[in-house]
Amino acid sequence: MPTVSVGRDRLFAALGKNYTQEEFEELCFDFGIELDDVTTEKAIIRKEKHLEEETEEDEEVIYKIEVPANRYDLLCLEGLVQALRIFIGIDEIPKYTVSNIPSESMLKMHVKPETSLIRPFIVCAVLRGITFDEVRYNSFIDLQDRLHQNICRRRTLVAIGTHDLDTIQAPFTYEALPPYEINFVPLKQVKSFRADQLMEFYKSDLKLKKFLHIIESSPVFPVIYDCNRTVLSLPPIINGAHSAISLKTKNVFIECTATDLTKAKIVLNTMVTMFSVYCERKFHVEPVEVVYSDGKSSVYPDLSVFSLEVPLSYITGSIGASLEVSSLLNKMQLRAEKSVSRDGNSIVVSVPPTRSDVLHACDVMEDVAIAYGFNKIPKTKPASLKPIALNQISDLLRLEIAMNGFTEVLTWILCSYKENFSMLNRKDDKSTAVIIGNPRSSDFEIVRTSLMPGILKTVGHNKDHPKPIKIFEVGDVAVLDEAKDVGAKNQRHLAALYCGANSGFELIHCLVDRIMEVVGTPFVPIGDNSGYYIKRSDEPEFLLGRQANIIFRGNHIGTFGIVNPEVLIIFDIPDPCSFVELNIESLWS
Repeated sequence: MPTVSVGRDRLFAALGKNYTQEEFEELCFDFGIELDDVTTEKAIIRKEKHLEEETEEDEEVIYKIEVPANRYDLLCLEGLVQALRIFIGIDEIPKYTVSNIPSESMLKMHVKPETSLIRPFIVCAVLRGITFDEVRYNSFIDLQDRLHQNICRRRTLVAIGTHDLDTIQAPFTYEALPPYEINFVPLKQVKSFRADQLMEFYKSDLKLKKFLHIIESSPVFPVIYDCNRTVLSLPPIINGAHSAISLKTKNVFIECTATDLTKAKIVLNTMVTMFSVYCERKFHVEPVEVVYSDGKSSVYPDLSVFSLEVPLSYITGSIGASLEVSSLLNKMQLRAEKSVSRDGNSIVVSVPPTRSDVLHACDVMEDVAIAYGFNKIPKTKPASLKPIALNQISDLLRLEIAMNGFTEVLTWILCSYKENFSMLNRKDDKSTAVIIGNPRSSDFEIVRTSLMPGILKTVGHNKDHPKPIKIFEVGDVAVLDEAKDVGAKNQRHLAALYCGANSGFELIHCLVDRIMEVVGTPFVPIGDNSGYYIKRSDEPEFLLGRQANIIFRGNHIGTFGIVNPEVLIIFDIPDPCSFVELNIESLWS
């Protein structure tokens, strides 16, 4: 989870109270976050440079606070303070307002159609009359960095640009041009670069070089201009120096270019809601109209409240206590009102734009539990659940095989293509195995269709173990099935192997008989479908003439026999082995 570093003294001053470390840890725990570390800024620098520890009395204490990964509003001091002040009852939930500006007076961002080739979306907003000091300015920049690392996925999904509005002139255009047509002075530089030259220049920059891959291979680069053709930014790489913000900036223009519009809206909302507190008109944000080439337009930001109806019985039933839900939700920045539905047993929860993590009734229930206190929730024993029949028979067979002296193993459900086929002398019929697209490793190319490769690999890696080796596995395999929504299905299989000085074929045969006896199936003559019988088979992974199919009520459910010596050589097993594998689901059904 992300960690937010804030100065202890600034944090306590904003909260309006000084806490001991123990008291603040308890407050964090109650709110669902954690004080991860207590350090100083100089200590952090010394640690990064591997210098010896020194202590100075005047060093500012830094609190490193771990917050949930989906709570983007807690990634800065402003959001953290606001949430905690509301939680402890000092402040009311703020109401965010989009300024009412006539369309003809509204700032406009015109989007050219070529942007669809690289980063098709852009959202914008303005913070008017903002007042920065050094602490606020640093927090503003830090929030952008944390959002870039978190929801923006290192700028691949969203890139944030912030500009001094007084240095640029609307209307703005968002374009995608060949890199040789883009020239501007980038942030913290004094000379102009062509965009393709800039890519080469930043390959030696420790911070920016990791973002170059996002656009450098594209024939066009995204770029934002004002009406004077001044470059605001080359997203997602760098802003222009001309519109750089400073401590003297009073009006901030924020633009977010993206490949994911939903995340772009969340990022923009987070930026403006966290820092509109410093505007002349507190919690007011000026909108910007984004106009597309097809004539369609949208106004951002969208700070509307999202309503969610939640049954009270779901909340109280899940937590296990009768609670005053409305007051608890207020502590978590959520307003709740009684629903006007016919049953009257639901509440309508109003979710502010800062709480993009609230998507479902379970999120509301979790916030109620946090506000109430997890330690206060009464301990209860859950009602008995009826076990799944397949799991019951699986556990029964595990116990029975273990009582016969076999040791259970657990192997990977993914394996290489050759392990599943050629190493077992099998051929791929192209209609059974589930193939993994673009596998990360050649060891995990397909979903196994048999437990045999994993068990043979286990023996091969433990061939020096004292003999005999008696192991078994109960696990799932996957096979293609067009009747299923996903095109494949899982099957529960059982497999056992004996490896010793002799093949142990009779022991595996006896194990098959015992398994059938446990499930209550009698041995019957060939052709009788009232029980099970064995029939000669011809599988390439087994020794010819020393193998048999298991027929249960007329259906083939498995095979056992002596493993083919060719297969044993491939798996580097020097001793003879016998093996059985059968489909448990066929027994259960």
